[in-house]
Amino acid sequence: MTVRGLFSSRVAASARPSAMPRIAVVGRGFSGMMTAIALMKTMRTPFHLQLFDPNSSVSGGQALASGHSSEILNSRVRDLSVSSGDADDFNDWLCANTEFRTAVPAAIPGFQQIFVPKSIFSDYVYERFSEALAARRDISVQVSNDPVLALRRSRGNRFLVESASASNPLFDTVILATGYGIGDPQTEVASAADPSSPVRARRLVARPHTVLLGSGLRVVDRLLQMRESGYSGQITIISKHGFLPQSHTRINADPVFPAEAMPARLSGIVRFVRQACRQAEAGGQNWQSVMNGLRKHARSLWRALPAWEKQQFNRHLRAIYDSHRNRLPEAMHVRLRRELAEGNTLLRRGQILRMTPTGLVMTPVGRPEEEQIYADQIVDCRCQAPDLDTPLMRSLIDAGLAMPDELHLGLAVSARGELVVDDRATDGLFAVGPLGLGSLPDIDLVPEIVTQAYAASEGISARFYPRCQAV
Repeated sequence: MTVRGLFSSRVAASARPSAMPRIAVVGRGFSGMMTAIALMKTMRTPFHLQLFDPNSSVSGGQALASGHSSEILNSRVRDLSVSSGDADDFNDWLCANTEFRTAVPAAIPGFQQIFVPKSIFSDYVYERFSEALAARRDISVQVSNDPVLALRRSRGNRFLVESASASNPLFDTVILATGYGIGDPQTEVASAADPSSPVRARRLVARPHTVLLGSGLRVVDRLLQMRESGYSGQITIISKHGFLPQSHTRINADPVFPAEAMPARLSGIVRFVRQACRQAEAGGQNWQSVMNGLRKHARSLWRALPAWEKQQFNRHLRAIYDSHRNRLPEAMHVRLRRELAEGNTLLRRGQILRMTPTGLVMTPVGRPEEEQIYADQIVDCRCQAPDLDTPLMRSLIDAGLAMPDELHLGLAVSARGELVVDDRATDGLFAVGPLGLGSLPDIDLVPEIVTQAYAASEGISARFYPRCQAV
């Protein structure tokens, strides 16, 4: 039986004892599937798990959007295990995959240092989910494709999950794993030509022209996919700040960081990190090692900053920080540099003002006048922040069950994912993954999501169901 066949055979709701805890996970991207895996591995006693997502299949969310075989994850295999306490689990899974091992024979003794396609990682996550489900015959799992519209506190300190379905079930615990938002995870492609006069745009450009919006990993994925598919036209990348992803080292850069005490203010921290990078490179190491070491301090540094400095970081430094932490495999970075050097791909900095039937209007950096950009198609490759004005988010905030973080990047959460209102955790409500990015730096990365999912599951077992012990 296939992995998905196994899953399909087990996701029918079953009768449950009245004492069986009921847990809802909203979202079936990576954060949702990882949370489900952690719950099944952590909670010893029986429980009912219901997964909500309007998408009919597991999408992987924006992090794994589209999953083309040519799209390579920006983290090495050694950092992508979904098994708590077993950092080699993904590598072991690849080693046991005969087809993959045959296609990539040179990795000795394993694949820890390589970068793999998103589709391979998605298959791994799904298989580990199915295995965890097969090992728990004492639980029931149900999938609902109805969008969750609201979440309200109900009788007995439980939660009413309101959806388009006539049945609005009650749950003891609800975990939001919506990532950047529930909806179509595919990259938005818009034709710049007016459908009523499709020839007009073609006459305005001398050769085919595509505009890619954004400057992160999704832009690079899209650019290289287009070239691999034979697209020979002009490509223009338009970004507000213009910081494209930097390169990984050839071999994993082990974390290093100065032992001296860190400055308390943002300006001092920036100078400290820059000096640490210079010292590392002067000593034969690299700045990537320093950035990897900085991640160990990121949360404590972030918590200590006042709100105005967090806002300052978000406006002026986040794009630089993201370009250095979300790095490209070296081979992909070489291809990106070649594209830019040859002139077939241009990088433009500016603010998008509006779309037009023939392209868009932008204000280039350093120039006050508007500029019309003509294009055949515009592809929005930006990862959008969670929308806090959706009915679901508004129901939580209006009821006092959740509150936006200081930067309104998402919801305020604790390290283990509890929703926090005025420094107090909301019993029974969690948010795992990018929804907590304003509270927890790097919570959009796989290792951090894995750690948080297990921490949330252990918290559910210990706090809400005291008789549950970790497996």
